[in-house]
Amino acid sequence: MKKVQIGKTDLHVNPVGLGTNAVGGHNLYPNLNEETGKDLIRMAIDQGMNFLDTAYIYGLGRSEELIGEVLQEIGKRNEMIVATKGSHRYEGDDIVNDNTPAFLRKTVEDSLKRLKTDYIDLFYIHFPDEDTPKYEAVGALQELKDQGKIRAIGVSNFSIKQLEEANQDGYVDVYQGEYNLINRKVEEDIFPFVQENSISFVPYFPLAAGLLAGKYTKDTQFNDLRQNMEQFKGERFERELARVDQLKEIASNKGVDVAHLVLAWYLNHPAIDSIIPGAKKTDQVKANLKTLDVALTDKEYDAIDNIYR
Repeated sequence: MKKVQIGKTDLHVNPVGLGTNAVGGHNLYPNLNEETGKDLIRMAIDQGMNFLDTAYIYGLGRSEELIGEVLQEIGKRNEMIVATKGSHRYEGDDIVNDNTPAFLRKTVEDSLKRLKTDYIDLFYIHFPDEDTPKYEAVGALQELKDQGKIRAIGVSNFSIKQLEEANQDGYVDVYQGEYNLINRKVEEDIFPFVQENSISFVPYFPLAAGLLAGKYTKDTQFNDLRQNMEQFKGERFERELARVDQLKEIASNKGVDVAHLVLAWYLNHPAIDSIIPGAKKTDQVKANLKTLDVALTDKEYDAIDNIYR
C-alpha cells in the first residue's frame, strides 16, 4: 500500500488513518465497549493502516491508554504513526485550555506514559487558550522535538491569526481542523496559509459525524453529540439529506459508496495528505480503506464541489 508523506515531516502514512474518539471516548459516546475499541485498533493495523489519531480529551486519557495497550500487545510501535493532542486541564470541576510551555511539557510526558511509548510521532496543541503567545507554546514543543520526545508539531482549531503567530519560526508541521463538504470555512484563509507554508492539513469530522456517509433518513434519531449539531436539526437536516441524495447519484454511477466518494474528494485536495475518519465497528475500519480505490475525474470532483459550493 503506497504511503504518503505528511507535509514537510518525515512521517509517511497510509492516506487513510483512523480517528479514535470512539476508542475509550466515554465522555463523547455512551455505552462504548473498551474491548471493541481495542479491536478497532487491531483491525486498523491488520489492514495496513499505520496512522492513529487520538487525544487526551477522548475519555480523559483512556483512548491513549487503550491504544498503548494494543501497540504493546502487537509490538509494532516503530511501524505506526501515532498522533495525539493536548491542552485540556481541570480547574476545579471545569476543564479549561492551557497552552503554557510548562503545561504542554507535562501533557506530553503524561501522554507518553499512557501510550506506553518513549516518543509521539505527532503532537498537537488541541485548542488555543486566550493568553499564551502561540510562538511560545510551539517553541516548547520544538524543544521536545529536539529532545526526541515528539517527531512533528501540530496545532488544532487555531484561528488564522493564531496559526500565523504559532508558525512565526516555521515550526508548525500540521494543522488539524474541522473540514467537510458542509463546513468549508477554512478554504477562505487557513488553506492558502498552510499550502504556502508546507503545512499539511488534516480534516476532522470528514463525514460530518456520519451525515455525509449517506445512511441517515429524516426519521433517524440521535442520542449522542450529534443531537446538538445544527445540521442534524429540523429543516436544516432535511436540506442536508437532499444534498446527500445528489452525492448518492454520483456514487451510484461509479459503483462506490457515498462515504468513499466524499473521502476521496478530500484526498484530491492539494492541502490534504491524509484523512482520519472514525469508526465504531471493525467493518467500518475496513470499509474506510475502500476510499483508496476511488479515482475521481475532474468532472466528478467539480460536480461534488458545486453541490456544496
